[in-house]
Amino acid sequence: MVATQSATELNDLLSALVANANKPFEEARAMPPGVYSSPEFLSLEESEVFQKEWLCVGRAESISGAGDYITFDILEEPLVVVRGDDGEVRALSNICLHRMSRLLEGRGNAKRIVCPYHAWTYGLGGDLIGAPYMENSACFDKHEYQLPKARAQVWQGWIFVTLNADAPDLDQHLAQLGETVTNRYAMENYVETFREEHVWDTNWKILAENFMESYHLFRLHAGTVGPHSKVEEMECPPGGEAFNYHWITKESSLALGNAHPDNTRLEGDWRKTTALICAYPGHMITLTPGYFWYLCLQPRGVDKVHIIYGGGFAPEYVNDPNADQMISELKALLDEVNVEDRVGVESVYRGARGALASNGHLSYLERPNFEFGQYLARKTCPETTTMVNRNAAE
Repeated sequence: MVATQSATELNDLLSALVANANKPFEEARAMPPGVYSSPEFLSLEESEVFQKEWLCVGRAESISGAGDYITFDILEEPLVVVRGDDGEVRALSNICLHRMSRLLEGRGNAKRIVCPYHAWTYGLGGDLIGAPYMENSACFDKHEYQLPKARAQVWQGWIFVTLNADAPDLDQHLAQLGETVTNRYAMENYVETFREEHVWDTNWKILAENFMESYHLFRLHAGTVGPHSKVEEMECPPGGEAFNYHWITKESSLALGNAHPDNTRLEGDWRKTTALICAYPGHMITLTPGYFWYLCLQPRGVDKVHIIYGGGFAPEYVNDPNADQMISELKALLDEVNVEDRVGVESVYRGARGALASNGHLSYLERPNFEFGQYLARKTCPETTTMVNRNAAE
């Protein structure tokens, strides 16, 4: 059973989070243990973060044809993201307007959206086009029915959705991320080759923080990517209001992480430099000159995280004659990395729940974690968060 907090305890936790966020980075510690285990803090995250921010659904090429769809829940709000006959990507309510059944599950292709309960049928734009045996219901008019929409937008090949009508335009929201990091790689041209969904037994923030720092590579990933990564050459520049990132050089021993010989756009060290990105709150991307992989995170309670896990290649590798073999090799490697990460983040969650848990000073390699804590402080307690020492790139 998860213990509940009093208002005073929650305020104390918020005060500790804010105090840490307002320190200079050089003095900062990890976030207080309670942010990972408090149901009351999670409620704040749900209302102030996940119901208001842009959330990534995955790659646009995964729904390239008319009728291709992906189902996606924002907390307890079921949505279906579908490409219409006009080529537009829309996020529609995945709840039938008759008796509230979920309409679609998983992913696939549908020329029409048909409710599995009573066969009410909707077009790809959400309009009701058929309702069996309703013609004798005097008050029924199918033209009055339209599936509600959430906002959806494609940015550099990624599909984002939000329930917030007032959220800033995505091109504006992530403009600095593009200018600072992703434009260099032409990320919109990468091609997804796999996508899966998982649930792990940890708090969503622990997995997010794990992804956004490479300090753990030499130890936790000693059997996989650790030996290919030069942690001593890692750079952690200041991020922005909507993101953090860091750079790391990959050894040529991991050839897939380097630019393909046919890549004539990247030059010098950029042909072997990897960017690790967090677009707040929970879209994590490892972007190399050769491949990418990503996680999209949402909480399912304080002790579980829902994960969309996917990846793929830069176009030069996709077009390589040995593409199938390289796709298989990359997927096997990333699956091993995930196994190692799962062990690590589930262990951290168990530790964070302990009465003796404490938050130590951050390494100079963990600036992204510090900025993530600042982001959460701004969102959950904005009235007391000044961030006077925030040194984000402007």
